[in-house]
Amino acid sequence: MCSVVNFNINGYHYKLPVIYGTFCEKAINISKLRESTGFITFDPGFKNTGITKSSISFIDGEKGELLYRGYPIEQIINQCSFIETSYLILNGELPNTAQLKSFSEKIKKFNSIHKEINKILDNIPNSYHPMGILSSLTYILDAFINSLREEDLYLHLLAKLPILAALTYRKKIGVPPTYADPHLDYTSNLLKMFFSIPNQSYELNPIISDALNKILILHADHEQNCSTTTVRLLGSAHAGLFSSISAGMSALWGKLHGGANQAVIEMLEAILKSGGNIKKWIEKAKNKKDPFRLMGFGHRIYKNFDPRAKIAKKVAENVIQQLGISDPILELAKEVERKALQDSYFLEKKLYPNIDFYSGIIYQAIGIPKEMFTVMFALGRLPGWMAHWKEMKSNKDPIGRPRQIYIGYKKRNIKKN
Repeated sequence: MCSVVNFNINGYHYKLPVIYGTFCEKAINISKLRESTGFITFDPGFKNTGITKSSISFIDGEKGELLYRGYPIEQIINQCSFIETSYLILNGELPNTAQLKSFSEKIKKFNSIHKEINKILDNIPNSYHPMGILSSLTYILDAFINSLREEDLYLHLLAKLPILAALTYRKKIGVPPTYADPHLDYTSNLLKMFFSIPNQSYELNPIISDALNKILILHADHEQNCSTTTVRLLGSAHAGLFSSISAGMSALWGKLHGGANQAVIEMLEAILKSGGNIKKWIEKAKNKKDPFRLMGFGHRIYKNFDPRAKIAKKVAENVIQQLGISDPILELAKEVERKALQDSYFLEKKLYPNIDFYSGIIYQAIGIPKEMFTVMFALGRLPGWMAHWKEMKSNKDPIGRPRQIYIGYKKRNIKKN
């Protein structure tokens, strides 16, 4: 393997070092390019730019593979809980029995919030989107955490973000707040905080708990996506963990990122309402002059099936079957997938279903309303965000500061009449 790349600019010869990753990914190190040549690179959307070295997750977009710390997502989904996965992503290795017990107990230790947060929540307009509420409360949470140990901050967020999400949901539907139950595991506790009714016992459904556990795992990390890069960029400016995570949530809120699962459900509902003519909507998606997009298809990285989508599809089918739900949206989604993947347009452009295509169906089946879908995504992505913030500090990454190509006016003088 070559260690440098040779090139010529304006008759001058330059050498740039080559960096190799674990799976022989190749990167030209251009960190000294401008200093050496006077040139910068132009890469809108950072499609070809690596901003850091990371050991957290790895995607092979051509093969449709996803690894968390080296473990295939297919193995993790069948053998690990979300808390085990969180430990793995944060610490680099799966926990043994004693480590898992200690980790879980520490999270439960922080399973409460300051009473002032409820007062703040009461003053937030009920019309505000849940992601805006969650992002705001996460930022404010920093004022009520007195721990000086960085490790405690990760535990505080793992413990408190489900509480904030449940409070947000209950505010939106107009029911009194409820709090964590230390006797329950992580996902069961989350479900109870969401759906329990005052003065009534809450009966946990293991089918729903298992489905939620799996969908949280599927969202736990995904390399340098928009929200993760946002978290790392803020962290590179030495912004705190809570404000960095809050900013990541705001990025995730976008319709082209975490908000896509809500957009998928709304699209499927629109197709169903219009009579279910799938062919018509597929033709609309192929028409470049039509603004309609087939949401949940295609991915910047995956040029094959998103492995998370394969798992999510099975989870959706399983939970709906076991709960005895008749869901026309799931049946429509499967038919849209079938017909799209019979169309040469989608095959040639490698537009396969991604996780957003099925995750919303799972949330809907377990009782989560559409506007809360991205909140659930944030709960799943939390360990990944924290691991990247932690890694960014360990790497001592420099402050993020992209360059630009200026295309405005040349220098000019003000002329007043």
